[in-house]
Amino acid sequence: MQPLRTLSLWMDQLDEPLCARPALREDLDLDVCIIGAGYTGLWTAYYLKRQAPHLNIAVLEANIAGFGASGRNGGWLMGNLLGEDRLLASLSPQQRRASIDLLQGIPDEVHGVLQREGIDCDFRKGGVLYCAARYPEQERTLRAYLDDLYRQGMREEDYRWLGPEQLAAQLRVSNAYGAIYSPHTATIQPAKLVRGLARAVEALGVPIYENTPAIDWQPGEVRTPLARIRCQWMVPAVEGYAASLPPLGKHQLPVQSLLVATEPLPESTWQEIGLAQGQAFSENSRQVTYGQRSADNRLVFGARGGYRFGGRLREDFNLTEAEVELRRYLFSELFPQLKHVRITHTWGGNLGMARRFRPHMLCDRQRGIALSGGYGGEGVGATNLGGRTLAALILNQRNELTAQPWVLDNRPLSSLAGWPPEPCRWLGYNAIIQSFVHEDRTLANPASAPWRRRLASSLADFMEGFMH
Repeated sequence: MQPLRTLSLWMDQLDEPLCARPALREDLDLDVCIIGAGYTGLWTAYYLKRQAPHLNIAVLEANIAGFGASGRNGGWLMGNLLGEDRLLASLSPQQRRASIDLLQGIPDEVHGVLQREGIDCDFRKGGVLYCAARYPEQERTLRAYLDDLYRQGMREEDYRWLGPEQLAAQLRVSNAYGAIYSPHTATIQPAKLVRGLARAVEALGVPIYENTPAIDWQPGEVRTPLARIRCQWMVPAVEGYAASLPPLGKHQLPVQSLLVATEPLPESTWQEIGLAQGQAFSENSRQVTYGQRSADNRLVFGARGGYRFGGRLREDFNLTEAEVELRRYLFSELFPQLKHVRITHTWGGNLGMARRFRPHMLCDRQRGIALSGGYGGEGVGATNLGGRTLAALILNQRNELTAQPWVLDNRPLSSLAGWPPEPCRWLGYNAIIQSFVHEDRTLANPASAPWRRRLASSLADFMEGFMH
């Protein structure tokens, strides 16, 4: 098994022993059994126990808290939800604004918990910069995106355009055309958050059993290698590992995202680059890039990974030379001074992608199942909303959390949209990704003829629409 400290930069930075908590060795009778000690499971346990201290809750974890995506992600704590434009489209303007305010309040809600529980995870709410820098088409698509945001009910204080000079006051990238800035994002050290949250949950009286995989589950019962758990409610909080708990894998596919981190960079270099307030940043391409300046002055940078035939999990995240060099190429296009910088950490993780890119928070009351997932790589913040919402659903509350369009109350698991069978998934995914790669190569080449640029973008637009 891969040493736990090598799972990611974040796990390597932890100033604590990475020893597993004791495994479950005896049968339990519970009110709520949570499978997975990642963000979703821990937030659900936290909000449930704070509101209903009498509940008998336990968390099962196949490895240790933070082993999955919660200890490996890019550290963006976002105040939004994947595909929120489609999710909110049917609401009235007043309802839409209320939902937007709920989503944008996620970073502040998390910050409040961090302060209350004494969790230090390098929280910095510096906002996010979506940059147009590598080719001119990025500016056009970003401006069109901003217009769409305003039509949805966003305001200038939520998202605003920065010209090249305004952008340079926060971030200096090569060949900048401009950027969209939003204040509703923070950056964090992900492993510190998940490990601190686990301790906070334990302090509330919720035991966490590690090295305790759920090997079988059905309504009211979970089986582990050494014990059986009977429960009134079950929360399968496994996200990218949904295939390990059939039939969840039909509704949520594991895809990978891959990251690199540089050595700590000198202050003189950061004065050239910026990011002094802990801002997150991305460049506007379908490579899905994301980055931040870590608290110890590294550039942490990631981009879209892949999908494996049959939805198989990727276990080996020792990145290939080609995977590392693609990310080096992408960040050195933005920061040429970093082209030859030393990369000290490379890693990746499995994340969950729901059909039609629709996150969901579902409560099957007949079978006693509550689940939240399909975050599509934006789960650091969305899991907090998911945990609050699942707690409200289990406690049979009717409030702002449970009234949202992504909430499916009193609905069976089968009501979630399913992915097509193989080989359709694999062929479709790879065809789509290849169209994105072709577009990026074509647009990044200034010698590409105008008709080739238009054709590449039209094909990628078509394929992206097919995904939805």
